[in-house]
Amino acid sequence: MITVDNLTVEYTGKTLFSGISFAINPTDKIALMGKNGAGKSTIMKIIAGELKPTRGGVRAPKEAVIAYLPQHLLTEDTSTVFEEAAKAFKQVFEMRDEMERLNKELETRTDYESKEYMGIIERVSDLSEKFYALEEVNYDAEVEKALKGLGFKQEDLYRPTSEFSGGWRMRIELAKILLQKPDLILLDEPTNHIDIESVMWLEDFLVNKANAVLVISHDKAFIDNITNRTIEITMGRMYDYKANYTHYLQLREERRAHQIKAWQEQQREIADHMAFIERFRGTYSKTNQVNSRERMLEKIVPIEIDEVDTSALRLRFPPAPRSGEHPVTVRDVSKNYGDHVVFKNANMSIIRGEKIAFVGRNGEGKSTMIKALLGEISVDEGNLQLGHNAKVGYFAQNQAALLDQELTVFETVDQVAVGDIRTQIKNMLGRFMFSGDDINKKVSVLSGGERTRLAMVKLLLEPVNLLILDEPTNHLDLKSKDVLKEALLDFDGTLILVSHDRAFLMGLAQKVFEFKDKRVIEHLETIDEFLEKNRIKNIAELNLSK
Repeated sequence: MITVDNLTVEYTGKTLFSGISFAINPTDKIALMGKNGAGKSTIMKIIAGELKPTRGGVRAPKEAVIAYLPQHLLTEDTSTVFEEAAKAFKQVFEMRDEMERLNKELETRTDYESKEYMGIIERVSDLSEKFYALEEVNYDAEVEKALKGLGFKQEDLYRPTSEFSGGWRMRIELAKILLQKPDLILLDEPTNHIDIESVMWLEDFLVNKANAVLVISHDKAFIDNITNRTIEITMGRMYDYKANYTHYLQLREERRAHQIKAWQEQQREIADHMAFIERFRGTYSKTNQVNSRERMLEKIVPIEIDEVDTSALRLRFPPAPRSGEHPVTVRDVSKNYGDHVVFKNANMSIIRGEKIAFVGRNGEGKSTMIKALLGEISVDEGNLQLGHNAKVGYFAQNQAALLDQELTVFETVDQVAVGDIRTQIKNMLGRFMFSGDDINKKVSVLSGGERTRLAMVKLLLEPVNLLILDEPTNHLDLKSKDVLKEALLDFDGTLILVSHDRAFLMGLAQKVFEFKDKRVIEHLETIDEFLEKNRIKNIAELNLSK
């Protein structure tokens, strides 16, 4: 059992949270919830040993292994993918290498009675006891299995990590964590950069093979599927629910309803005491009763009602200008990078007003197809074209990262706005939860969610009829995702959506194009039907349930 004991964190005289205590049991799968800024990541870093609290601490058994995957990684580029993942067994390999070195030294030494010789004997004995007590493992096979489960292909394993994007490097770090078989896994937004199939693999692993897990995530389907407990941090306090996320929401509403009722009763009690005191103050025969009521008032501890985060994204896409009947047409298109075939003989015809999902593993060509449609890259064979009067709005997967770090929030929008819209910039920013001094903040100090919202403001500067969104929900909180989803449901143009977030996709896309094995496969079914049909099949194909 790992115990979080009376954690308190204060910054510049302000208390972030106080007296946070809870125990993590060996099979707990915990979602750590709370609004942005409540202190979730801070608690996780304290448990991981990366931060020190103002007061309190974390107690764990001496041999306990705690593994931590932060939101943002600083990775080195000196290894292959396989070598980097194999570092999960670094301590085992170091133990083995030290045993071999010491045994060789014993072969050459002749000072059998010396203190140094006996010390080496004791060290070898100690190492041997630990090393041979370990479960016999085919380390190479375990590394390969974990990497493939997270989306790497056989040919990727011996490529240098420098050739991979940040999202793929995050998967390598995740593989290292999973291979360590830790007593507690700490995950801060683990699904932001991995595709649907890899998310399902991760779910299967965490539910069926991992020990304790503590996760921060804005992916509702993911946390619902893996967690059996929810800890909420709000107003500096903690509430612990033996329930997954959906059930926790119901219990939280019930808690607030009880708080409101108790607060109303307390207000009536206070009003009654104050009315009595006011009425009989100065009346000699009532002096003792007045004094008694005043003492009762002093002893009343005010009931606090949990805060509700009232900040909310307000999003509505402008009416779409009418486009041609087929905004997107793709005929027998192939794309290669050298000897690597991304896809071949791809065909698709998208009708005006359709909402389409592109799905498939990372690297199968979804973003490549989008770039080809936008004319950013050329194709090797075939023809693709946008239809008559197509006006495209595009949100790239790394859109938030492309913002100029040195500009302020206001300058970022003002730089690209033209015409009458420039007089509405502050109003637009307000709809995206940038108010007051927020508009003067530099992009460099914004959170991931704030940068994503700012990138979306730029998307709304002109009416469009073909909206292409590549992973738009990364870093958005659950409430903002819901608002974006509602806006997309109301959008009267054509939508192409790439996302790994199942809860976000469900009920949104009417047709699916699956990018798989160098092909683009059209599925005339909703995303809900596609995901349900493929959930078990994908896990079996990836050999993940074994």
